[in-house]
Amino acid sequence: AVGVMGQVMRAMSYDRAANERNAVSCLILGDTPLSWHRLDDGVMGGQSETDLHSSADSTCLLFSGQINTSGGGFCSVRARIEGGLPTHATGLKISFRGDGKTYKLLISDGNVSAFGPSRRKPSWQADIPTKDGVDETKTIRLESLVPSFGGVPVTNTGDSHSALLRPEDMKEIGFMLSLKLSDGTANPKETFGSGSFPFSLMVRSIEVIEETPS
Repeated sequence: AVGVMGQVMRAMSYDRAANERNAVSCLILGDTPLSWHRLDDGVMGGQSETDLHSSADSTCLLFSGQINTSGGGFCSVRARIEGGLPTHATGLKISFRGDGKTYKLLISDGNVSAFGPSRRKPSWQADIPTKDGVDETKTIRLESLVPSFGGVPVTNTGDSHSALLRPEDMKEIGFMLSLKLSDGTANPKETFGSGSFPFSLMVRSIEVIEETPS
């Protein structure tokens, strides 16, 4: 009971607005400068902590911190996409350097109730496996993204519109390290961790891939 009460108190004291005020500006998506804030499992009473920075020249996003699987198990960073993705966007090309863990790309309509039953539209997710200390580039097609509510994939919502990805409606982008992969299965200990452990992902660039209909 004490553990549950502590989790409730942490959730109540989690200051999401302060995180957004202390956002870190770096990277550009198309013509849109991105400003990143952290959103960790503290929003639901967890104890994980993101340490969010930009490189000295603001060209790289440094997403690191400490995961604690006691009462939670995720850290994330989010940035608003003013105006949404271009209508003819078909994918995102991401250059990064990881630590051997499997992260996730997230895009969504940016609804502030991103966690909890009040969220009406899914977030769209894709796994980003990384190699420790290796510079990599991955292209993720929008059609491959998995719609998800709170880490649970949308299989049958009963509303075809809720699980239809329209690029222009995607107003937020993020990266997450979570105990769940995009398909809802467990992120293996080998690519996540166990107990309390550090993580580090450096994102060098994010590019929009567009295909204009002929």
